[in-house]
Amino acid sequence: MSDYKVELINDGMQEFYVHFNGPNESPYHGGVWRIRVELPDAYPYRSPSIGFVNKIYHPNVDEMSGSVCLDVINQTWSPMFDLVNVFEVFIPQLLLYPNPSDPLNGEAAALMMRDKPAYEQRVKGHLFSS
Repeated sequence: MSDYKVELINDGMQEFYVHFNGPNESPYHGGVWRIRVELPDAYPYRSPSIGFVNKIYHPNVDEMSGSVCLDVINQTWSPMFDLVNVFEVFIPQLLLYPNPSDPLNGEAAALMMRDKPAYEQRVKGHLFSS
């Protein structure tokens, strides 16, 4: 089970932050990210909008906007999924297994493919600067 806590943005339940700890087996271990979640009116039939609020160096996350490139959230969402899946499975897998062949951060993807130790060092450098 992942380690996270939820913080409501307004009185409603459609917008909130999830404070998410990096998975133990990843270079993101030791980092804590604030992820904004917005549930559309048609949830669970439409996917939630998810984005990192603080900076993360990752091939599949836009470093400026925090947008996440994750197929299961963007294209293949199903009402069978829920937020537990997102934070117990999808986000941990995103951090454990980045996909440099479908990047939102081209620089991170190129560095990961060219020099994985340098990429992991760069990830660690971002852990506590965000």
